[in-house]
Amino acid sequence: MYEKNGEKYYVVDAHVHLWDGRESNLKNVHGKQFIDCFYDYHRNLSPEDEVWDYDTYTYYGADRLMKDVFDDGYADHAIFQATLLSDFYKTGFGQTEEAFGLASKHPDKLTYNHAYDPRNGEEGLEQLRRDAERMNLKGVKLYTAEWHGDSRGYKLDEPWSRRYLEECLKLGIKNIHVHKGPTIRPLDRDAFDVADIDKVATDYLDLNFVVEHVGLPRLEDFCWIATQESNVYGGLAVAMPFVHARPKYFAQIIGELLYWLGEDKILFASDYALWTPQWLVEKFVDFQIPADLPEYAPITTAQKKKILGLNAAALYDLDVPQELRLPTDAGDTSVEVAAGARA
Repeated sequence: MYEKNGEKYYVVDAHVHLWDGRESNLKNVHGKQFIDCFYDYHRNLSPEDEVWDYDTYTYYGADRLMKDVFDDGYADHAIFQATLLSDFYKTGFGQTEEAFGLASKHPDKLTYNHAYDPRNGEEGLEQLRRDAERMNLKGVKLYTAEWHGDSRGYKLDEPWSRRYLEECLKLGIKNIHVHKGPTIRPLDRDAFDVADIDKVATDYLDLNFVVEHVGLPRLEDFCWIATQESNVYGGLAVAMPFVHARPKYFAQIIGELLYWLGEDKILFASDYALWTPQWLVEKFVDFQIPADLPEYAPITTAQKKKILGLNAAALYDLDVPQELRLPTDAGDTSVEVAAGARA
């Protein structure tokens, strides 16, 4: 929980990682390119005193994660978003079993979302069924730009991808997180395009599609899709550090999202360990739309509370303490909910 000026904020960091980008885990030059690109984002968008040394950044381990996210970072809960990249890393980029084990050890603090690749066909479907049962999955993280042999990406509306989404429905996996954001070397820009979200969101209304990184740099395309699709949400991973590095640009991002998506469909995320949540939470609570952007309304405290944690809590059925919930009506404090979307 974060508290300032008498206001208490329930915090869900909806996008965290436990990765291994060390030289010992690299399969090829592309793994080095990927972690180096991550590190460039980290050091270029972080406050100077928040920049890690490179060796720590490539692998920081579970103890450091728990300290940064929970002890120092104000998070009440965090959600692992698995990233495989098996063509680049010997044991994968995201350390899936280590992350799942940590979530199993701390179920009150961590939720684990696994990953799949529909290009694995029937064998991958069987693996998804086993993973769903063993891991009790409520969500998955998809990386449409991931390389797979000769393939350099796929679309969500392709036949095999649809079969996997249909299997998610059967298995009760309702939250589909999809990386649709900035290009990360060596992956291809077009493979992150948001257009395929429009098709599957229309066809699978019982699934929630969380577009990670809010489609940047395709924010306008994403907003026009999300405003008409009630089951499309925006994850703020990668957008959040601009609250420091380029606050006016961040004002435009959050202003557009609030205008088009509304306050109930935006999720805070640090993308740890790209960035740590402590300074992101502090700066976001202090942030306000600047006066020279009058087309955007000021952000209210209630909106910040929803974005920082209550919206994610609603998607994942997290038990928010009564004192951290919002009233359903300003004149009726006896009935409270986690977020307006779940009234």
